[in-house]
Formats: sequence, structure tokens, C-alpha cells
Amino acid sequence: MLFDAQIHDFLIWLPWARKRREQAAMRAIVEQRRRILTKEEVAADSARIISQIEQMSAFRDARVVLMYYPVHNEVDLRPLLEKYKDQKTFLFPVTHRHSMEVRPYDGEDMMRKGRLGVPEPQTPTYTGHIDLMLVPGVVFDQHCHRIGRGGGYYDKFLSKHPYTKKVGVCYSFQLKKHDVPHTWRDRKMDRIVTPQQTIG
Repeated sequence: MLFDAQIHDFLIWLPWARKRREQAAMRAIVEQRRRILTKEEVAADSARIISQIEQMSAFRDARVVLMYYPVHNEVDLRPLLEKYKDQKTFLFPVTHRHSMEVRPYDGEDMMRKGRLGVPEPQTPTYTGHIDLMLVPGVVFDQHCHRIGRGGGYYDKFLSKHPYTKKVGVCYSFQLKKHDVPHTWRDRKMDRIVTPQQTIG
């Protein structure tokens, strides 16, 4: 009986493990492509994405927006901070060993590198309502599936906010026409924004 249960668990785990390996392989290829972008390419594509975000009613109406701090040539949305600082509260992630919380942005002077080497706010934890989440990722597909950096922090956090609008941002080469490998733990976006198009 115990042996049968172990076989059953293994058969359930096997496809999940295979998808995780496929995700890791895809992540490595796309991250390598992103890291060779020039500063000029990052700035130009980020500006195009910001322009599209500003046109979204979900952003215009939002009072509390979750952002992220760009690393390794990720799309840079930081120009939004200065432009809308008097109209919106911007939050940034803070990672712990197995979880993620969010804290309000209160200027670069209040940012310190966290456990993953990403700058994080040194402000109190925010536990209120979030109107919009602008989410980074390594790979997305046309059905708004997302492959992140691999830690699972965002997926766990997003699962606690099922009704908040989630917008993934990426360069055009990060958006795949075919479905990317995903499991039940991977949270879908409501919309994807690239420099050339918006999906969703």
C-alpha cells in the first residue's frame, strides 16, 4: 500500500520536475540574451513600455502600484517614480528566505541591497490593498504565462492577491509565440506589455 502511494506521488511529481527543467533551460538562454543589451537599448525599449503603461486605465486609476527594481538589464520602469510620486504610492518587493513582502518606496536614500542583491525599501511593511502590479519576468507567452527568476517569490505573493490586476513587462524577444512550460504554481498575468505591443 505504501509502495503504491509512493509510485502515485512519483508519477505526479515527474511532469512537474520535467517542466521545471525546461523552464530553467529557457530561462538561461533568454537571460543571456537580455544581459548583452546596451544601455541605449534598455532605455529606448523601457521608454516605449512606460508610454504604453501610462495609457492603461488600470495604471491611471491606480493609487497603489507594485513595482520592481531592475537588475541585469531588466525593463526599467523607475521614471514612473518621479513622474507620479505625488499621485501614487509605489511599492517594492522585499524577499525573505521563503517569502516576499512589499514596502513603500520613499526615495533612493531609503533603498538597501537585500538578500538577493536587489535594492529594497527600508520602510515599514505594507499590508493594504494593491491596485496594480507591474511584474518582471524572464519569459512570457501569448497566453500570459510567466517564467520568473526561479525563486518562486512572486508566484507565492501573487496567489495571495487574485483580484489585483497583474501586468507583466518584457522585451519583445522575451515574449514567445508558443506556450512556455508552466505548472499550477505559476501565476498568469492579466496583460503583457512589450515595446511593440500589449497583449491581454
